Amino acid sequence: MTDIFQRLRENPGPLGQFADYAEGYFVFPKLEGPIGPRMRFQGREVIFWSANDYLGLCNHPEVLEADAKAAAEYGMFYPMGARAMSGETEQHQQLERELAEFVDKEAAYLLNFGYQGMVSTIDALVGRHDVIVYDSDSHACIVDGVRLHMGKSFTYKHNDIASLEKNLVRATKVAEEQGGGILVITEGVFGMRGMQGKIKEICDLKSKFNFRLLVDDAHGFGTLGKTGAGAGEEQGCQDQIDVYFSTFAKSMAGFGAFIAADADIIRILKYNLRSQVFAKSLTMPMVIGGLKRLELLRSRPEIKAKLWENVHKLQNGLKERGFNLGNSNTCVTPVMMEGSTVEATLLSRDLRENFGIFTSVVIYPVIPKGMILLRLIPTASHTDSEINETLAAFEAIHEKLVSGFYKKEEQKLLEEQNLQFKSS
Repeated sequence: MTDIFQRLRENPGPLGQFADYAEGYFVFPKLEGPIGPRMRFQGREVIFWSANDYLGLCNHPEVLEADAKAAAEYGMFYPMGARAMSGETEQHQQLERELAEFVDKEAAYLLNFGYQGMVSTIDALVGRHDVIVYDSDSHACIVDGVRLHMGKSFTYKHNDIASLEKNLVRATKVAEEQGGGILVITEGVFGMRGMQGKIKEICDLKSKFNFRLLVDDAHGFGTLGKTGAGAGEEQGCQDQIDVYFSTFAKSMAGFGAFIAADADIIRILKYNLRSQVFAKSLTMPMVIGGLKRLELLRSRPEIKAKLWENVHKLQNGLKERGFNLGNSNTCVTPVMMEGSTVEATLLSRDLRENFGIFTSVVIYPVIPKGMILLRLIPTASHTDSEINETLAAFEAIHEKLVSGFYKKEEQKLLEEQNLQFKSS
């Protein structure tokens, strides 16, 4: 018999194995000051590329004013209790109506948190006789939602429609045998590698297969589409998305989330979403603040235009300097790295310490094994000066990459500290 704690000590997990080396610097770093393009890290100013504040609303004066007034009037915890018990307000319903209209759905329902909301949405949509088919690169909240499913599930190769079709054939057979249905899940934007999900091509398969489609559009909402309504609007197939999900933690610069669908489906879901039925209602400052954020998203198209101006400047500049951004066709800017995890962290440390550029190093299990990337998130708040400083820094480290500088530094570090990590 094995002691649970002993097992955990011997195998702390794919990220936990780096704790002694990385904690406080690469993992759980402390950023200080107002959220924005420039923050403080370990006592010095850095250009910050790791916030998902796409539209720069975190410190927008109208947003700060709305949040402050709501907090002053209602406090930070009103309403107390779950929506179904004592947490319903007219403001919650107003935000739901406006969100539904914005994403072209009949109805919407607010969720107190995005991660738990997605897990619970999947759980509420399917029964044990149903089959889930989902993209292999799906976010952890989708994976965890699928884990709760007591029925069959299949993964298809990332953004591979032929693989999806093959798995839909398998799913159809199982669903027919069990008397169930099929739920396909993808993302509007895959938040680490930056590709849009192939929603239009997936919707086209509805003519051949009987399934419902759930789209997690956390990174697409506010950034894609003519109005900012997301990847479905961008691809011209919003009406074919059966359940649309997005979080407020990106473009809306807050917390919470929402789902949108046909009115009867939302009515059923709000009575069956365990993460909402048994948890506290979204707080009033975030609801009233959400109304202000949505107003700005609808009425200030110049904010999204500025975001994309910055995206193009940064991404084109990185490509011109020899960096591989993969197949990103969104604001997410992944700089694909070759080599080891330690080598990537040494490069990142060089950027932070010698150039004042803060980026995040992303490894397994956040992305598939064998991949390493630096992820940059341009926002509407970044200036030309900050973009140019960043490009100059990447140009300098590119020369070091080509010369093998970081490989040599890695070897020195391994010899000095006898560091041993499992392959990532």
